[in-house]
Amino acid sequence: MSADDPIRTEHHGDHVLIIRIDRPRRRNAFDGATAHALEAAIDAYENDDRLRCAVLTGSDVVFSAGQDLIAAARGDLATTGRRGGFGIMARPPDKPIIAAVEGHALAGGLELCLACDLVVSSRTATMGLPEAAKSLVALGGGLFRLPRRIPYHLAMELALTGKAWPATRFAELGLVNRLTEPGQALAGALELAEEVLAAAPLAVRASKQIVRHAYDWSDEEAWKKQRDPAGPVLASEDLQEGLRAFAEKRPAVWKGR
Repeated sequence: MSADDPIRTEHHGDHVLIIRIDRPRRRNAFDGATAHALEAAIDAYENDDRLRCAVLTGSDVVFSAGQDLIAAARGDLATTGRRGGFGIMARPPDKPIIAAVEGHALAGGLELCLACDLVVSSRTATMGLPEAAKSLVALGGGLFRLPRRIPYHLAMELALTGKAWPATRFAELGLVNRLTEPGQALAGALELAEEVLAAAPLAVRASKQIVRHAYDWSDEEAWKKQRDPAGPVLASEDLQEGLRAFAEKRPAVWKGR
């Protein structure tokens, strides 16, 4: 990585990847190069069997201000061919990813959070979809994902007014899993990642896939379709290890197979 890389990655222990948005002069807004860099980081995460959880974060000042509008004015949109908006929105990773939010998560910044599975935020952060107030439309998934995460009328209020709300309000509504003191969102997300790591990796991955489809499948479909992601788990060595560990009253040692 060079000093100009808009996305930086680092390993935390053996199994967690920290992905950091680093465009401070543009308030971590995304252009095409940043979207492709995030897509590459997500691909690397997916393809490394040692990595079992990722944390997406920004700076202590801003998570992300969304699409870089100056770049957009010259036709440089923050999208990729495979993973879509910001290199993640249309096709998030199959493995868990946690957003760690400080400062503003606005427009595409909030949509980045909605592309993640869990959200840890500073109490002083703010989130919102300001697009309509600027004669824009939030096309990064926010308008259909947000009503699945918080009550319909409140999602509609955010969409129609363009107002930003404090993270404490989003925590009350259930969008934010955990609140931290200012400057501690990344640490809080890493603590949550450790809890994810304590569970069996194959089961975590299968569970994520089933939960992601909860709004898409009817009950009748779900009874059948959940079998596909669950099948490899039920035939795994980790299942036998989990049962032995329970019987022997000891922590399980997962192999991911």
